[in-house]
Amino acid sequence: MKNHIAPAIRLTLVLLVILSIVYPLVVAGVARFAPGEGKGETVTANGKIVGYALVGQKFTEDRYFNGRPSAVDYNASGSAGSNKGPSNPDYLKTVQARIDTFLVHNPSVRKEDIPAELVTASGSGLDPDLSPVAAKIQVARVAKIRGISTERLTQLVDEHTKGPLMGLFGPSTVNVLALNVALDQLK
Repeated sequence: MKNHIAPAIRLTLVLLVILSIVYPLVVAGVARFAPGEGKGETVTANGKIVGYALVGQKFTEDRYFNGRPSAVDYNASGSAGSNKGPSNPDYLKTVQARIDTFLVHNPSVRKEDIPAELVTASGSGLDPDLSPVAAKIQVARVAKIRGISTERLTQLVDEHTKGPLMGLFGPSTVNVLALNVALDQLK
């Protein structure tokens, strides 16, 4: 038994140094090469930071493209989903209320054409992206309110669409914050 105590203590100390000092320093060093240098990728408008590219934000005005709903009201310190299944009556009421609200603000859209991501919250509650289809279904509303042609807004959505990673992994996405910042900068 005494033969095992000394090696166990040495191993514990070595792992303590590796996992609490060396590993965090390596991760912090690698993060310096990431966009935002490990501090998060910010989105700026007129020289001011308006948000973070990887955190969804709430857009409620009809003159903006709406992002995905959030179960945590876009609170980045409390990232979470609703944890309610698709057969939960409360969840179904919430989704139906979101559908009804979307249809009121987008009267030219049929209920069956609404992408699910516009009425269901993401698992994190902070999803910053939409599919190009979910962004384009909102073009008519934004174009009407802002007096911009639907063709120009569709082009703007296309300009802000990022394809799959390396052309293979994941879906095409549109960052809603970046799209709305570009929308405000249109003349």
